Amino acid sequence: MTEIVRARRFEPLTLNILHCLRAPVGGLFRHVVDLATAQAAAGHRVGVICAASGDALTEARLLAFAPHLRLGLHRLPMSRDLGFGDVRAWHQVVELARTMELDVLHGHGAKGGAYARLAKRSVRQQRPDLRCFYTPHGGSLHYPRTTAKGQFFGALERRLEAWTDGILFESRFAADRYASQIGRPHCPTAVVVNGLLPAEFVAVVPDANAADFIFVGELRHLKGVDVALDALARLPTLASAVFVGDGPDAGQFKAQTLKLGLADRVRFPGAMRAREAFALGRVLLMPSRAESLPYVVLEAIAAHVPVLATNVGGIHEIIPSQFGPLLQPGDAAALAAAMLDALENPTPLIAKAAGLRHAIADKFTVSAMADAVTAVYRAPGKAQMAA
Repeated sequence: MTEIVRARRFEPLTLNILHCLRAPVGGLFRHVVDLATAQAAAGHRVGVICAASGDALTEARLLAFAPHLRLGLHRLPMSRDLGFGDVRAWHQVVELARTMELDVLHGHGAKGGAYARLAKRSVRQQRPDLRCFYTPHGGSLHYPRTTAKGQFFGALERRLEAWTDGILFESRFAADRYASQIGRPHCPTAVVVNGLLPAEFVAVVPDANAADFIFVGELRHLKGVDVALDALARLPTLASAVFVGDGPDAGQFKAQTLKLGLADRVRFPGAMRAREAFALGRVLLMPSRAESLPYVVLEAIAAHVPVLATNVGGIHEIIPSQFGPLLQPGDAAALAAAMLDALENPTPLIAKAAGLRHAIADKFTVSAMADAVTAVYRAPGKAQMAA
């Protein structure tokens, strides 16, 4: 603790930042890793709180990530659903906030955001200068306002604003969604888009035996894997697909694959890194029913992989209208038609991918993202809207 206090005295531009999230998976985890690593490289002291359990790939990523975290990597039991275990996890977050000389506590996702802001509420007397920020990453915004869950989570989000110094949205869609479902925030807000590293703009060459199509993401209903399987069943028998990832609905999708007679045309190899996965297919399928600003679309475009995506969330902020229409979610027939066109006439889709790659190269960078987020930390009393 002495080291931190001394450093703050002589390095006033250095911040002590603690990020809080639940599951270290998917785009949310990627965002935190990139942001925290860039902040650490800029000289800030950074720590991370996340769930205690993870698969082998997650553990490998955390092992590589941990050396950048001078404030430590803290693993706590955190469940996806609300439960009594949340009380224990929240108390542990409070204890960390009390014992660290933090400048910033940044919660990510619905549960990480709740833990962080409730922790600020608990330590506000001892740490009056602690600033707390929140990035939804979809989370509670996925539940319609008309549903019981939407009303519950909306009321909770509104209450938690009392201990929020700023909300950072990764897309304008998320900012608009928050305003329409929960109400215009009573705290400052900013839109700071996700970013990629320079090395990600190198082409990934498909394997010689690559499938025609590939999906990369969580295997859950929200991601539209069932729609992609239905679409594939409408295509000629030679068309094939690989579904990379894991998730709560994996068993359901594998059963659907057998029911549709696709066992010889579909593979489920499990979770792996996106760039490694891209080599297994030639066209990325993004059939999601809901998204915010998905990393996998950015990663695929940067890796020279053509994309077929639905018009949900902030995907249109990555793939604007001049690059052609996006697909409607849940429409297996429309997706099948686009897939068949990609098989029979791939040239336009490949050309579109090249144009998109140039379009995102300057806007979606990790350095720009980290600089913008840190600027918001330093100006907590002013609302910003950064592209």
